[in-house]
Amino acid sequence: MISVLLADDQALVRGGFRLILDAEPDIEVIAEAADGGQAIEKALQARPDVVLMDIRMPALDGIQATRQLIPQLPATRVVMLTTFDLDDYIVDAFRAGASGFLLKTAPPQQLVAAVRTVHAGDALLAPASTRRLIEQSARPPAPAPALDMLTPREHDVLHLLARGLTNAEIAQQLVVEPSTIKSHVASVLAKLGLRDRVQAVITAYETGLIQPGQT
Repeated sequence: MISVLLADDQALVRGGFRLILDAEPDIEVIAEAADGGQAIEKALQARPDVVLMDIRMPALDGIQATRQLIPQLPATRVVMLTTFDLDDYIVDAFRAGASGFLLKTAPPQQLVAAVRTVHAGDALLAPASTRRLIEQSARPPAPAPALDMLTPREHDVLHLLARGLTNAEIAQQLVVEPSTIKSHVASVLAKLGLRDRVQAVITAYETGLIQPGQT
């Protein structure tokens, strides 16, 4: 069973999400919070698998809450909730440790899929708007000696991952098995000390391994 905490200052939003998620046989909403402070407090008590965290909340916003929460609950995955497709805070949320973002207007099946995706250890990086935000908001390239730790094949995998390709698509490009790519991705994350694929993509842009607009 995947346990979920809902953090949103709008009770109607929380109620709607609860109805959708509790209808799934493998998902259970175990707590709710109306602001970032409550989200941290209740998450530390309930230790949910996934937190659906609104970015804009009173007292303590979702980004600050995520930044404080992740170090204390490293196994918990955070999905940021946003009203707008291009939110200036999305990349900051990724840097804070979020594993993806979801529009509040997304259809119910996307909400359910998001919870299952991050719980499985993947990141919500598929939407083109996510990659566009990273391209536009990543810091200028900086020296990255850590990339020297990667093998040539791991460099290739990181480059293709940053372009938004799935493991299967990377495997097709490099003519290897998807399981091999999964191992390479895990190695890249471990060597660079990154939480997930989103963090890897941001690193690829910020180190200049891939340039904005590159396809």
